[in-house]
Amino acid sequence: MPPTTRSVAILIFDDVEVLDFCGPFEVFSVTQRNEVSRPFRVFTVAQHAGVVTARNGLRVLPDFDCQGAPRPDLLVVPGGQGTRREMHNGQLLEWIRAQEPECELVLSVCTGALLLAKAGLLDGLSATTHHGALDLLREVAPRTTVEAARRVVDNGTLITSAGVAAGIDMSLYVVARLLGEDVAQETAHYMEYPWPGTVGSGQPAEGSEEE
Repeated sequence: MPPTTRSVAILIFDDVEVLDFCGPFEVFSVTQRNEVSRPFRVFTVAQHAGVVTARNGLRVLPDFDCQGAPRPDLLVVPGGQGTRREMHNGQLLEWIRAQEPECELVLSVCTGALLLAKAGLLDGLSATTHHGALDLLREVAPRTTVEAARRVVDNGTLITSAGVAAGIDMSLYVVARLLGEDVAQETAHYMEYPWPGTVGSGQPAEGSEEE
């Protein structure tokens, strides 16, 4: 049987935090980079076609708009200041909501958890987010258990992570879960990223600026 290639859609929007989406993009893109058949096909998706301006002015051209995007196996929802606007964007929330039943995993980084909460995907689950947005997540998702001290929270098909760089840890955690710890460690070694392994997913989240 040929190896499975999973499609990974990374949502982007104006004022998205750069490392929130670029970190997972890097991890999934370089996993088993020497294999003929890669385990992940990674692409970016925005609500509309055209340039997206991320935090600090980085301009990104998404691969697809929401209407034309392939069905993802994994959906990554990053954070950033733009989530404060997009959490009131009914069309985008409906698109996220529509992907969830078809996805193997839905992942959030940082305040991307606010979008999952507003889409109704965190009800009855545990979640984390950037340390500066924990109270806001509690307000937006009163039926969610907010795990302030967890870097990665795995609910089975829905995984959330703490702020910014925690998205790299979460992505490596997902690689380990899907392909094995050895593959994740090899990916982290290639990136020269000091990943503690899946045992480190419960480490406290730290940071300096609310996203």
